[in-house]
Amino acid sequence: MPAVKYKIELSTADRKKLQEIVTKGKSSAKTILRANILLASDQQNPKYMTVSEIASIYHISATTVQNVRTSYANRGLDATINRKKRETPPIPPKVTGETEAHIVALACSEPPEGYSKWSLRLLADKCVELNYMESVSHMTISRVLKKMNLSLT
Repeated sequence: MPAVKYKIELSTADRKKLQEIVTKGKSSAKTILRANILLASDQQNPKYMTVSEIASIYHISATTVQNVRTSYANRGLDATINRKKRETPPIPPKVTGETEAHIVALACSEPPEGYSKWSLRLLADKCVELNYMESVSHMTISRVLKKMNLSLT
């Protein structure tokens, strides 16, 4: 079991905020669990519990309790309770604003010789041919056109 490295002493404002999170129950389960861990770890709490007691009551590991306590000591209440928002998506979008403009311009242009109008698959093939994108699905072209309120009919 890890040794207690940080002693948690919550301010009245922090304690009130944590109690609201726990009693309202509108937050995510992880947020409520972290709030409960901090409330139980508070040295000023008459029901103060040790790391192992908190771990056994909430059915988590002692390391999790220590991580929450460490996070509170180093980063503060909001960073501990709330999940960090991702800055960039895990996979960058294939279609950017510039490629959308190319697709729309292509859809508004004259279709190739031998065709009376553009089809989604024809647009997808032409976008790859013109090196707008490395590869693209006809459904992606459909979503771009739908987003721009364009119809091929």
